[in-house]
Amino acid sequence: MSRYLLTALVTLFLLTSCDMEFGGGGVFRIGQEVPSLKTKTLADAGGDMSKLTSYRYPDARMYQLSFDEALKDGKPIVLEFATPGHCTQCDQQLQLLKVMLERYGDKINFLHMDQYYNPEAYDAFQVRGEPWTFVINAQGKVDYIAPGRVLRAEIEPVLKRVAGASKNG
Repeated sequence: MSRYLLTALVTLFLLTSCDMEFGGGGVFRIGQEVPSLKTKTLADAGGDMSKLTSYRYPDARMYQLSFDEALKDGKPIVLEFATPGHCTQCDQQLQLLKVMLERYGDKINFLHMDQYYNPEAYDAFQVRGEPWTFVINAQGKVDYIAPGRVLRAEIEPVLKRVAGASKNG
């Protein structure tokens, strides 16, 4: 491999910054059942958002339920792995999810996991690099996985479909 090609590849990798590290992340596949996992909630943090997220503009609704509680709720789940305190893509992803939360929050639970505050979720899902988006259907199985930033045109059809197929929808 030429030195110039190697330099170009390294530069491209560095420009993707926090999207993915070598090796990617996530061990789950579409249709696979996810494990029940206790994660920290706003109640666990005594109402202090700074103990749950490095996001500057968090929405409290993303921190109401632990992942295990959300699984029992019978609604689909958007599980977002993002640490916006050091990742611009993560910040932009959470901005999009807040818009989706406004549209689908009555039919879908939205949960944000920040690696600083819920590292056990990162370990359970073997997430490396950020952001990662998992959509889990009402039956507790992976319906959609997206490494890196997701566009509205990519995620909204998935959310419409799982919202319409949910037990509570």
